Amino acid sequence: MLSPLLDPRQRNNPVPVYLLLMAGQAVCFSLFFTVQLIYQVTVVGLNPFQMVLVGTVLEITSFLFEIPTGIVADVYSRRLSILIGFALLGGGYILEGAIPEFWAALSSQLLWGLGYTFTSGAVQAWITDEIGDEAVGPVFLRGGQMWLIGGLAGTLLSVSLGLIHIQMPMILAGLGMLALTAALALVMPETHMRVTPPAARSTFGHMMATGREGFRLAMARPVVKVIIAISLITGLAAEAWDRLYIPSVIDRFDFPTVFGTDSPVIWFGISGVVGTLLGLAASEIFKRMRPEALGAGTPARLLATCSALQVAAIVIFAVSGNLWLSFGMLWVRTIAGSVSRPVESAWLNRNLDASSRATVISMTGQANSIGQVAGGPALGWVGTAVSIQAALLGSAIVLSPAIALYRRLIVRDRGTTGSVPTLAG
Repeated sequence: MLSPLLDPRQRNNPVPVYLLLMAGQAVCFSLFFTVQLIYQVTVVGLNPFQMVLVGTVLEITSFLFEIPTGIVADVYSRRLSILIGFALLGGGYILEGAIPEFWAALSSQLLWGLGYTFTSGAVQAWITDEIGDEAVGPVFLRGGQMWLIGGLAGTLLSVSLGLIHIQMPMILAGLGMLALTAALALVMPETHMRVTPPAARSTFGHMMATGREGFRLAMARPVVKVIIAISLITGLAAEAWDRLYIPSVIDRFDFPTVFGTDSPVIWFGISGVVGTLLGLAASEIFKRMRPEALGAGTPARLLATCSALQVAAIVIFAVSGNLWLSFGMLWVRTIAGSVSRPVESAWLNRNLDASSRATVISMTGQANSIGQVAGGPALGWVGTAVSIQAALLGSAIVLSPAIALYRRLIVRDRGTTGSVPTLAG
């Protein structure tokens, strides 16, 4: 995959590099996270509150560093910010996978959180700067597809290794992130960023001014304000779901024997593969549709529908007494996310200026982190004191206002700026 990128004729073409970045990161991400929660439940022995607390440490770290690292990406170099972030993520994967202790799980979140904030906003801002606002919509969608393909490969590899030893895929994921960092250092261009002159970089005041400008821009544009608010709501609901859906299935159901084993690793691997394939198919179908085919109010209408599907899927998952229906709801949620993420990303980027793009995107990440820090421990306590199912139902209730916020934009967007960026091609 790297050989075409090493061709001198391709060295200044950022699109193949972006696709490599998305695919490589997805492989490592799926390699690690396919088994991580199973590892925390069955090997480390964490209870629901501890599992959510691990995530809360991650989000606190993200909250503290999201804006500073976003400003660094705007002022210094998006490319450098991405490389630093990937290296830190790799280190965090290795730490948790190598040491099956609660303290190691908590400590790894510090590396992940810092690494994530270096990449949050910087990746989208880098590719948007390199190819331009008008061309980025289709590339975001292609990147989403590469993420799904890489995720599929990573899931299959994770299951294969996890059946041998559950820590193997976690450690390999960390090594893979370090290898990806080295590869990107060789081939990743940065030729269109408006770099601040050296004399202006040295003062903290300039960084604060960049942050204030990003905040001013966010507050001046209704679409950006709504997306930041929805990011907060999503964060409030997300931590309980992200950390507790696997323990919920493990606690409620017995797994059928397949290939001579009833290990949850293989069943969650199968579920992940099916969900990835369905998400890839949904993404491809959406790519082939013209914006006008989706009607007025797009993308707000589309995003409201996706949010409604996610709320319904969580509720049905929480109350279901059937293993297969529960897996089906996981897939519905995956499909909705696969369609909505690239559309929302392109929509947000179209409403931002290049000079503060990474900062404002980072603000959406910070809002999400605030939500997860505020909502995660409370729902985690519910999961321990009442039941995991009660915590999941609480997550669905908290997420539901996002639907109303998207719908508020439908009338405003109708016939003006609401159409989806051209995604076919």
